[in-house]
Amino acid sequence: MTDKKTHYMNGLKLFGASKNEEAIEAFNKALEEDPEWSDCLQALSMALMNAGRFDEALEKSLKNTELAPNDPLAYTSLSMIYQRLERIDDAETAQNKARLLSWKAELKENPDAPPPAGMNVVQ
Repeated sequence: MTDKKTHYMNGLKLFGASKNEEAIEAFNKALEEDPEWSDCLQALSMALMNAGRFDEALEKSLKNTELAPNDPLAYTSLSMIYQRLERIDDAETAQNKARLLSWKAELKENPDAPPPAGMNVVQ
């Protein structure tokens, strides 16, 4: 296992044990070796959010949406962070993006998939 993966896996273990500050350190070590690792940025942003470090979480989450613009989870996490920052309009926009991306992925497997409930889509 590579060092970055070792740090990442350790971070996930610590995150799962609610040791957010320690998880943040582990994820940052992994990102030192690969600063554009989307999965690690995702995990780091969630650990930062759970540690109450919302501004840092937002920064990492926004970077992750730039690196993984088609990942619904990236936008779902961004929405969660915006909610904690009480930026409800931004949270709803990010969540709608996540729902749209999920639907687009579903359409690849099931071309007849209906749009998500409440989503106004011209067909």
